[in-house]
Amino acid sequence: MEVADAMRTQHACRYYAPDPIPDEVLYDAFELARFGPQGGNRQPVRFVVVRDPAKKRQLAEWYGVPWKAYIDAMRAGVEATQADDEDGTAKATWAGHAQLDKAMTDADHFAAHLAEHPAIIVVCADLAATHPTDTELGRLSVVGGASIYPIVQNLCLALRNVGVATTLTTLLVSYEPQVKELLGIPDDYATAAHVVAGYPAKPFPKKLTRLPVEELVFADTFGTPISRDGATAA
Repeated sequence: MEVADAMRTQHACRYYAPDPIPDEVLYDAFELARFGPQGGNRQPVRFVVVRDPAKKRQLAEWYGVPWKAYIDAMRAGVEATQADDEDGTAKATWAGHAQLDKAMTDADHFAAHLAEHPAIIVVCADLAATHPTDTELGRLSVVGGASIYPIVQNLCLALRNVGVATTLTTLLVSYEPQVKELLGIPDDYATAAHVVAGYPAKPFPKKLTRLPVEELVFADTFGTPISRDGATAA
């Protein structure tokens, strides 16, 4: 498929068919993904493809703990919104927002069935090889991710190209010591994310919903929208 089509339709899949991904499909996707940009070509990223049922069950159990905390917090926020609703129109759902309601329902299904998904790919990184340049700015360091996540997105696009869906999540990172022990990950590697992969049980979306370019890209000064014809808003 065209790269542009893959980029517009590579979504966070929540429903997977049970069919396994052939070894050659996974291998070829990693063969493409490895060309993602990585600072100084240090190539700090490694992947562990987990298909063993017992290991997937354990990963799913750990994933469920932060997921439950997250969804409980969301529900608490909704209840507070409903309690403060003066006109009495709040629905018995996510503050009456159907889109959010569907997103949370789908994500909850994904978490509940995580152990059944064909493959869980744990992303590891040698942090000493990421060379972050923003550690002294008095804020959360983000630069190191530039040597990690581009190759992960490459993997997701490479799999999308052959009809395999993915979901990139980071909740398992909170169980890093346990995950490293389970999978034999060396001490000098951190876990950066995990990617669930499998053939989708539902069709891929025709196009994802995202903010328009004018709200994302600015000309020379933050807040001045760029346009396709080069003109900018006054």
